[in-house]
Amino acid sequence: MSATVHYYVWYRIDGDPAPVRAAVNAVLHDVALACAVTGRVLVRRDDPSTWMEIWEPVTDPAGFENALQAAVARHGLAGLVAGERHVERFVDAP
Repeated sequence: MSATVHYYVWYRIDGDPAPVRAAVNAVLHDVALACAVTGRVLVRRDDPSTWMEIWEPVTDPAGFENALQAAVARHGLAGLVAGERHVERFVDAP
């Protein structure tokens, strides 16, 4: 049995947040349907241009990552952010 993984994906936006939020909402919806993982999005308190998606718990990392990549591509999210989407993977401490 593999460990549960917690995903934190952060990125910066530049300009109007409305199209980014629409794309993020679509990604959240698609991944929830594909993987039964409910994500949420936060905005950095002291820098509203920095956003973070939190995905947990993920019990099938390979399936989740495939679904996430497909949803990001389908909704053009990568083209709406400034720079890259940074994916961080954490597991519970021993």
